[in-house]
Amino acid sequence: MDVLVLIDKLDDLVHNAKPVPLTDQVRVDKEEIYDILDQMRATIPEEIKQARWIVKERQEMLAEAKREAERIVKEARDRQDRLISEEEITRHAERAAEDIIEDAHARGREIRLGAEDYADEVLNTLEVNLSKFIAAVRRGRERLAGREEEPAEVG
Repeated sequence: MDVLVLIDKLDDLVHNAKPVPLTDQVRVDKEEIYDILDQMRATIPEEIKQARWIVKERQEMLAEAKREAERIVKEARDRQDRLISEEEITRHAERAAEDIIEDAHARGREIRLGAEDYADEVLNTLEVNLSKFIAAVRRGRERLAGREEEPAEVG
């Protein structure tokens, strides 16, 4: 039986007891009071056990909730660390890619300038050779033109 119900019974017993004339006292049946007190003694330890069990369950639930919260926080921090690491790797990769592109542009400029220098050199050599060929052709034509003016010897 519930302790509160037993307390209510005890209260009813005292409240409905017969008053002793000319005093503030009342007459109660001693056996009824002892019976209710015995029931309370039997009920209270069980309720205390239940209360202790509830407190223990509550503490276990709180401990479990705390462990779960710590696990979630740890997972969140681990994920944050991974994301930061991945972001750092990405930034490093982007910097490396920019360096590679810059080096490729510089190398391309060097190759283009080298190719232009080589082409200029070849064209210069060709121009010099063509000038020599043109000069030789002119000399040859001049010689030919000079022979035509000389009288032909009859032999």
